[in-house]
Amino acid sequence: MAKYLNPKVDLTFKKIFGEHPNLVKSLLNALLPLPEGMEIVKVEYLTSENVPENPANKYSIVDVRCTDNHGRGFIVEMQSYWNKEFFSRTLFNAASMYTKQLAKGNPFERLKEVYALALVNDEAFNYDGDSGYMQEFYITNKNHPEDIHHDLSLIFVELVKYRPADRGSRAIKDLWLRFLTEINEQTEKVDDVLLENPDISQALNIVERSAYTDADIYAYEDYLLEVMTQRNSMKSERAEGREEGAQSEKLETARRMKSDGLPLDVIAKYTQLPLDEIERL
Repeated sequence: MAKYLNPKVDLTFKKIFGEHPNLVKSLLNALLPLPEGMEIVKVEYLTSENVPENPANKYSIVDVRCTDNHGRGFIVEMQSYWNKEFFSRTLFNAASMYTKQLAKGNPFERLKEVYALALVNDEAFNYDGDSGYMQEFYITNKNHPEDIHHDLSLIFVELVKYRPADRGSRAIKDLWLRFLTEINEQTEKVDDVLLENPDISQALNIVERSAYTDADIYAYEDYLLEVMTQRNSMKSERAEGREEGAQSEKLETARRMKSDGLPLDVIAKYTQLPLDEIERL
């Protein structure tokens, strides 16, 4: 029987980061590009009204929301797979947290920064070249890129792209990323480097399978099944989309060849389209 559960699943993720302020503080300080001297000292959780009571209804999303000693707002999300709506959702949630500060009667000059940390267990961005596993989005002036505003900061971490440069590193950023990417049901032995850090060691204790009831394990396994089903469905949709795109390209090529007066059999040879279909173009 597995010793550990996967920390990326809603049940375990929220137990780690939604119930232990010291751990979410550690994660945020490790992964967010906070200004020097403005590290988070303590956090206070916001109400859980935005967190679904039954995560199976929104099985790919987990939210942890909190504020810190500087009054800044933070959203931590775990996304099991990427879809095009997730970026918009992350921006919407961050903007909502930002604007809700005015409901407390704060004037504009007292608005505090909001950071959204989105951990994605999938490939989200396909930029040319090696752009790394972390993408940062801010409000910038196109004509003056150095003019950056951090009122809303969206930080996306593509966990599947993370590869530790030094497995002996004790930097807390690497330790958290290794914890999130290496610990799962197949983990039999944990690297001593992880065990030596008190925050990571505490998180490891939280994801020990023995700490969960049979009902918890059932919900956990049901979540994994839902995620697997959805992931396979999305892969099928993407494959179908690629096939449709390739077919459309063949038809367009055939139309051009036909308009140029090429023989139908030649068109069929190079496009692999049936003659009767070419005749109807």
